[in-house]
Amino acid sequence: MQDRLKDEMKQAMRNKEKSRLGVIRLIMSAIKQKQVDERIVLDDGQVIVVLDKMLKQRRESIRQYRDAGRNELAEVEEAEILVIQDFLPQPLSADEISDMVQAAVTDCSASSIKDMGKVMAILKPAMQGRADMSVVSVKIKELLGA
Repeated sequence: MQDRLKDEMKQAMRNKEKSRLGVIRLIMSAIKQKQVDERIVLDDGQVIVVLDKMLKQRRESIRQYRDAGRNELAEVEEAEILVIQDFLPQPLSADEISDMVQAAVTDCSASSIKDMGKVMAILKPAMQGRADMSVVSVKIKELLGA
């Protein structure tokens, strides 16, 4: 994954794609920061967690910019999301998410909202980087009758 990021960064430099290059550099910086902080080398799964966190931050920024009427800033964040998503695994469809939530609820015999943590613990590793966990959380709540 990190090799692919480096290759894409070089390609963006050659093509003079300033905005794409900037986002890739942000990604590389976030990965490097995590490696330095934890004194480890991140594997692909851990890189996906970093990318997922970056997506979540941008979605929150977009919401705040839209609420403040700053649509031009929201559009910049949306463009960054598109670049970040290029490096994530194929996203899950709504049907796939529903099926996985249903299976997880059945697997852990969840019966009430109190069991939501158990269901999320099953789903998070499988869905990391492939689904917006806030959407997954809403689906779990619907199934558990919250």
